[in-house]
Amino acid sequence: MKVKICGLMDSETALKAAEYGADAIGLVFAESKRKVTPEKAKDIVSVLPAEVLKIGVFVNETKEEIERIASIAGLTHIQLHGEEPASFCQSLSFPVVKAISFEGNEALSEITQFPTDYILLDGPKGKYRGGNGIVFDWQQVNTSYLEGKKVILAGGLHLENVEEAIQIINPYMVDVSSGVETNGIKDLTKIKAFIEKVKTLPVGGKR
Repeated sequence: MKVKICGLMDSETALKAAEYGADAIGLVFAESKRKVTPEKAKDIVSVLPAEVLKIGVFVNETKEEIERIASIAGLTHIQLHGEEPASFCQSLSFPVVKAISFEGNEALSEITQFPTDYILLDGPKGKYRGGNGIVFDWQQVNTSYLEGKKVILAGGLHLENVEEAIQIINPYMVDVSSGVETNGIKDLTKIKAFIEKVKTLPVGGKR
């Protein structure tokens, strides 16, 4: 099972996350308490191994600005967390992760028609589009809609609930941010424990 640590803001923490086994790191360029500048993101990306995915998080941003930031920072993937249409995904020159705040299976069936390999399932919208640490009811998700997609599961995951979440959704990757923080700051002990737990869990293999 793959792990993404999102909302990283410094090189030291990002490097440690990679050393602990993180497969992807998320850098937030949308309005958020975890927002970083393109230049700071470049510093973070520069210390990471090549095989770690560097995913930039954007909300309703212009194509030009996304491409500009991605080029400066050295991103490998773009995560779209707003109302971006399918045509917008196709217009970008980077692989896209399309995020959806799960609010029912009707919207889920529409989002899976997007021309992207990755779908990120997140909790309900809060103050920000993502990173709100809000769990949703995984049992409500009709996973048959997700066949053929690499599903990244986010939304309030932490050490105590990630095993249940994986058993129900069987995602390609799990995404954690607030669940590995203490007082709003990334906690290396929690990051290490979370990654170690996920890496030891059995994978169902449906996707």
